Amino acid sequence: MQTYIISYDMAWGGDYKALYEAIQSYSAYAQITDSTWAVLTEYRAETVRDDLSEYLPDGSRLFVVRSGDEAAWQYLNRSSDEWLEAILSQDVIRLNKLHPTLQLDS
Repeated sequence: MQTYIISYDMAWGGDYKALYEAIQSYSAYAQITDSTWAVLTEYRAETVRDDLSEYLPDGSRLFVVRSGDEAAWQYLNRSSDEWLEAILSQDVIRLNKLHPTLQLDS
């Protein structure tokens, strides 16, 4: 599985609830900022982009990039903070505790 960072600017008339539900359908996810998320999935970036663009009206912007293993951040909410630390350190046991439905192999 890969970790992707998703960032978007939704054009007027979009349905945020539907987009959030689509993002939350991935194996694991964390909302980083209002319009930036991290997701864990077996899909490629192009597939994630194509899937999510169905929920964005014309004129919206969408960026999906595979995350590396180094990052720095400040003032995130606690659940995003814990999730990002676990996934970036590849701490499978901790990630499984944060997302009990995930259950990755260590």
